[in-house]
Amino acid sequence: MNIIVKYWRDLRVCAKKFVSLSQTIDSSDMDRDINRLKVVLAEKKRTNKWLAEQLGVAPSTVSKWCTNVCQPSLETLLQISENLEVKVQDLIKDKQLS
Repeated sequence: MNIIVKYWRDLRVCAKKFVSLSQTIDSSDMDRDINRLKVVLAEKKRTNKWLAEQLGVAPSTVSKWCTNVCQPSLETLLQISENLEVKVQDLIKDKQLS
């Protein structure tokens, strides 16, 4: 039984390391700027904190979206566009223009 427990723990450690490594690789991909949320918030003279309150999420979550560390879900993107009174397309970076 102890061998199974040790194997399970080793497997969990490996899985955590893999997830950590894959996140590092993902964050170093070229041109990760997918959304224009930071720009649109500035244009609308709104803050990360304001948007976080409107959506019921942590300000740190909005910050991660603004810096393109991670991306909001499609449903959240729709809520953001409604709150900022813009089209969803205005929140997404057009790769052809960059």
